[in-house]
Parts: sequence; C-alpha cells; structure tokens
Amino acid sequence: MPPSPSLAAPARNPYRRLFTHPGTVAFTLGNLVARLPVGMFSVSAVIMIAGSRGSYALAGAVTATGLAATAVVAPWIARLVDRHGQARVAVPATTFALLGGLALLLCVHYDPPDWTLFAAYAATATTPNIGGMSRARWAHLFRSDPEARHTANSFEQAADELCFMLGPVLAALLCGSLFPEAGTLTGGILLLTGMLLFTAQRATEPPPSRSGRTAPPLRAPGMPALLLSLVATGAVFGSMEVVTIAFADAQGHRSAAGAVLALQAAGSCAAGLLYGAVKPSGPDERRLLWCLVAMAALMTLPLLAAGITGSLVALAAALLLAGMATAPTMVTTMTVVQHRTPEGRLNEGMTLAVTGLLGGIACGSATGGWAAEHLSPTTGFIMPAAAAGLALLITLCHRALTPTRHDGDHHSPTATAETA
Repeated sequence: MPPSPSLAAPARNPYRRLFTHPGTVAFTLGNLVARLPVGMFSVSAVIMIAGSRGSYALAGAVTATGLAATAVVAPWIARLVDRHGQARVAVPATTFALLGGLALLLCVHYDPPDWTLFAAYAATATTPNIGGMSRARWAHLFRSDPEARHTANSFEQAADELCFMLGPVLAALLCGSLFPEAGTLTGGILLLTGMLLFTAQRATEPPPSRSGRTAPPLRAPGMPALLLSLVATGAVFGSMEVVTIAFADAQGHRSAAGAVLALQAAGSCAAGLLYGAVKPSGPDERRLLWCLVAMAALMTLPLLAAGITGSLVALAAALLLAGMATAPTMVTTMTVVQHRTPEGRLNEGMTLAVTGLLGGIACGSATGGWAAEHLSPTTGFIMPAAAAGLALLITLCHRALTPTRHDGDHHSPTATAETA
C-alpha cells in the first residue's frame, strides 16, 4: 500500500509532489484532454450555425440556451456522480452529450427548423464537470494536507486558463481551415477519449457517498453569498471579453482581439502557478477577501489604459496585469467552496460554483455588449471593474452580517467525511 501523500517528505517543487502519488499523472492527462473541448464547443457552434443560417443572433441564442440548460442539468449530474461514483456516471453522461453534439451537426447539415438546433445543443448539457471531478480527486488524495490541496487547486486553475485560451483558437483554426463541423467533431473525440482515460484511473477516484442525510450545498452556511460572488466574478470575464473585442474593432484591429485576450489568460495562468508554489498563510476566508480586493483594484487598469491612451498595446499590457488577480481569486474561492460543501457532495458543490461562474459570464457578456454598443467601447471597460467591485462588496456584506463566524472556525467537511 503506497504511503499517504500527506506524510510524504516535502519536495522542493510543490507541483512535482502532486504527481508522486500513483495514478495522478494518468488522470491529469485524461483531465486535460477532456477539458480542452470545453473551450471549443461554443465557438464551433457559433461558426457552424452562423455559417449555415447566416445569423449570429440565432447562433448566440442557441449557445445561450445550452448554457441555461447546463445551469439546470449540471448540478443534477454532479449529484449523481457524488452518489454513484465518477466512472459509473461520467461516461454515460458524456456519451449522451456527444449524441446531442452529433444531432447538432446533422441539423446544421440538413437544414431542419430552427427549434431543432436549440433542442440538440441543449442535450449537450449533460457533459460532466471534468474540472470539478479532478478537484474532487485531489481533495480526496490530499484530504489531510491543506498545502498540497492549495497547490492542486492552483494547478487546476492554471489548466482552466490554458484550455480556455487554446480551445477557441483551435476551434476557429479547425473550422476555418477544414470545414465548419471540424471543431465540434474534434472536440467530441477529445472529450470522449479524455473522459475514458480519466475514469479508467479507479484507484484515485473518491468513494461514492451513499448518505442522503446531508443538506444540499446551496443550503450550506455561507454558500449563497459565495455563489453570488462567483456570479459577479464571472461577469468580470464575460464583459471583459466582449468589450475588448469591441475596442479592438473600433481601433481597426479586430483580428488582434484574440491575442490581446490571450494575454489576460496568460497572466492569470502564470499567477495561478506562482500562487500554488507559495505556502498559503492565514485563513482561507481572509485570503479570499484580499484576493478580491486585488482583483477589484487591478480591473481598473484596462479602463485607465483605454481611456487615457486609447492604445491597444497599452490595453494588452493592462490586461496582462489585470489577469494576474483572477487566478488567485478563483483558486482561493474553490478552496472555500470545498470547506463549505457538506460531506459527500463535493462534486455538486463545485459544479454549483462553476454554474454560478458561467451564469455570470453570460450576464457580463450581455451587459458588456450593451455598454460597448450604446455608450462606447472605452466606457464599456467600466463593466468588468464594476463587477469586480460587486464581488468584493458581496463578500464584505456577508462578513458584516455574520460577525460570529471567525476565519479559522471552519473545517473541510470532505476531510471529515473521509477521515471519520
């Protein structure tokens, strides 16, 4: 029997330590392969639908419907994963989602009524939250080692940034250089291959929870405020993307918008890896507050760069710096989610967090687009700064309304469940 990772001698490189446990390299490879298509599907769907039906409005409405369906279905899938295990649920759920993607391809090719596009794309909502399942494995393996969990959450956040940075680029390249359906087909193959590899690593899979006595994560103390903060954080991402594209378009450099946004993701990825290499100090709740303060402050930089200089180069530098606040915020947020989620429902809790984030991205995209069109692209940068401030305000209000709760009073229910 291999030694517990919590008792292993600390390595000079904290990330190397993560992968000394048997099976972690294999499930991480599967996780990365399955996670890359997450950033491909929506871009591929927009290109396919807009190309075949000639309407970006229809393409946007279809992808928004898929997002809404995910918000409803994803927590239910995660609950089944917690109850029956990752392998038993994730593979059939992924297969069903791929059938929905295949139906969308057929609808685009054979030109049936528009409602079939909505139905087909909504069926892809059963795709399991691969990032949440991977974080659950790390939490299980390092249940008694908070430093290793901090490093693992940082690694996962960096992986998120990398996949969301590369996914849209790969989708656009495939759809543009081959044929419009190439992005969706490739994404489906990658998703199924990665999911099969990930779920095949049974030794690292958290045991199913058969307990039905725990309350839903949404009713856990502090969780509603945390989810509201995540909605606001998602609005930062969604509004920044739309407003940056509008600003680049107004400067006559729309094709450079992707590279500018990639700098923000690169800054976040680098900051996430650096943050994971640093030993965490102080309670997680307090660190989250300071991360939100930093994000709210740095999100004013794009507004200042666009308003004062009007330069796309200056904006790119500002986005690189602003992105460095998002990964530490998300890493610490996911750690707090793990603390607040009732035992045996970790996948559901983290899926709720991702759902809140996606909902915020949708709201931010809508408000950012409205501001860029009806005010100006430069003024539109107020939206991500305001959303970051709102996330901070929600957290401050929660702390003010719960004065009896101290930062160090919480513990990880996951650890309690698995060490009991």
